[in-house]
Amino acid sequence: MTTGVRRRMGVEERRQQLIGVALELFSRRSPDEVSIDEIASAAGISRPLVYHYFPGKLSLYEAALQRASDDLAGRFVEPAEGPLGARLLRVMRRFFDFVDDHGPGFAALMRGGPAVGSSTTNALIDAVRQAAYVQILSHLNVERPTARLELMIRSWISLVESTALLWLDGRRIPRGELELQLVHDFAALAAVSAAHDEEMSEQLRQGLKGEPGDGPFSDLVVRLVALASPPDA
Repeated sequence: MTTGVRRRMGVEERRQQLIGVALELFSRRSPDEVSIDEIASAAGISRPLVYHYFPGKLSLYEAALQRASDDLAGRFVEPAEGPLGARLLRVMRRFFDFVDDHGPGFAALMRGGPAVGSSTTNALIDAVRQAAYVQILSHLNVERPTARLELMIRSWISLVESTALLWLDGRRIPRGELELQLVHDFAALAAVSAAHDEEMSEQLRQGLKGEPGDGPFSDLVVRLVALASPPDA
């Protein structure tokens, strides 16, 4: 009979393990409710050893939030193939997969968590927003957006964030309905902005080419027409 020998982890491997353990705990509770002792216990090491790899609690939290922000930013990456509405709906589904799986951690990232006021944490949040903005421009095939188009996209990204945070508080609206509604919100915001900007209007016409009759954007049109129609006598 042989006795198994625990393999000694390298420095970077151990750091990545601790980040993963922290993220797993953050998916269930807010980071400021998770102690270093809990992280050490879950990782199977001592508290002093955690501080060997991270100089303090804040540095571990920021490393975990860095990984979370990279993951979240990647949810907006989508091949530029097929109708725009369907692409945005897939993006929203992946985004809410993250929100659903990492609710407390997502809230901490968006609100600053235990590192409120930290320039690093604020930079992570800004990086997620910028990545989302760049990806949406890519979906529209626009390199030089007008001022109104930039404002509309950034406003929509803020709407997605705030909607997700509110949804986490009770999840009172079915997730699938909310994902579709946010795609509809994008179309509505774009239409209103384009009505005031001819250059943006042309950019959107190009981006919306090939939208099918059964896609989310067409679905919005049907709903709006029904809303505007007078009730039956």
